[in-house]
Amino acid sequence: MTYKNAISWFEIPVSDINRAQKFYETIFDISMIPLDLPNIKMRMFPLEDMMGVGGSLCDSNGFHKPSSTDGPLVYLNANPDLQIVLDRIEAAGGKIMVPKTQISPEYGYMAVFIDTEGNRVALHSVPQA
Repeated sequence: MTYKNAISWFEIPVSDINRAQKFYETIFDISMIPLDLPNIKMRMFPLEDMMGVGGSLCDSNGFHKPSSTDGPLVYLNANPDLQIVLDRIEAAGGKIMVPKTQISPEYGYMAVFIDTEGNRVALHSVPQA
């Protein structure tokens, strides 16, 4: 089996799973999929293809720790235009750190925000042809 993506799964740490779920469902206009296990609570982002990159919000009783400065920076897909998602962030309780910024004409745009849990998260969108 050949893998085409460098990333296969990501987990965004949260301290209040319900608050975080409401925030992400609001800004992306989606419904997240709950998965509660004995030691971990997850709210998964919807996937169109099980072989695609997936991810979740994750309350792991302290194993994961929200941070606005440390750790990797995850870029979430905000196609067709990340400004649509950015316009919902502050009303949903988040804070914009870096406004919509062009990377290049071919690579599109990026932005960075702080979610309700204190995580630094980025958005990416590519201009549609």
